Amino acid sequence: MRYSKTESEMKLVNVRVTPNAKKDDIFQENERLRIRVKAPAVEDKANKALIELLAKHFMVKKGKVRIVKGEKSREKVIAITE
Repeated sequence: MRYSKTESEMKLVNVRVTPNAKKDDIFQENERLRIRVKAPAVEDKANKALIELLAKHFMVKKGKVRIVKGEKSREKVIAITE
């Protein structure tokens, strides 16, 4: 018996991240998402908070969200697999 793999749908999302914010927040700004996270940009804490916040926002597991580009930058490209 043969099984075929179906490719899961992937979204690429452009974001601008602001660490050390007063509260976690997501809002639309032009053609990208503007995301504020409370976590500092130290030891990957802001990136982890970003992934958790986006997973909650798009209602997917954290493992389905990854940073494709800009890991050390405020401007990032995020891949979300559904």
